[in-house]
Amino acid sequence: MRGFAPTILALDTSTHAIGIALMDNAQVHCEHTWLSQDYHTVELAPMVEQALLRSQIQKEHLCALAVAIGPGSFTGLRIGLALAKGMALALHIPIIGIPTLDILAASQPKQETNLLCLLRAGRTRLAMREYSLQSQGRIAKGDYEVHPIQEILDKITDRTWICGELNPEERQILAGNPFVMLASPPQCVRRPAQLAALAWQRWQQGKFDDPIRLSPIYLHYNDPISI
Repeated sequence: MRGFAPTILALDTSTHAIGIALMDNAQVHCEHTWLSQDYHTVELAPMVEQALLRSQIQKEHLCALAVAIGPGSFTGLRIGLALAKGMALALHIPIIGIPTLDILAASQPKQETNLLCLLRAGRTRLAMREYSLQSQGRIAKGDYEVHPIQEILDKITDRTWICGELNPEERQILAGNPFVMLASPPQCVRRPAQLAALAWQRWQQGKFDDPIRLSPIYLHYNDPISI
């Protein structure tokens, strides 16, 4: 078995796209993403156990739990947070919540253009948030919004890099706008290792969340709320 190294376990259950990762300060030991058809409850915990086993990492080697806090699915977010909180409390380690679209934004190319990150919000609508490139990385501009794809398209009046969960029809609609630079499907995957990397920065700074008070970000139409 490899030597001890403090390791972060990252969980993202924001949508049907689920991801888990194990990462220390030197390497990613495990990263797995898959599409779940609302089986988060029965799939997540066994996948975590398998990841730890395959990586030969003991739960006692975990230094923190990273969890995506949304926006996203009510049920999906609750399941991910419940497991993360339960493990953090049982193992007496910190929990670190990261907004879901920040994970996607952090993995995009470093270019001087507007960045728009999208995520499925139900009823053919998409949650969106804009980001700008600063010296410290991608920084969110403004608040979350929820719109149908056509309303999002109408808002784009300057060169914009767009990434996120998009179906073929939505990609075709966006591609018709000359201002749109559309990320490839691989670039649109939320990488749980990126979630772990963002959490690692906060862990090193000692910036943790209260496991009792940490809650998901839910969105109503044009109205972000946290419950």
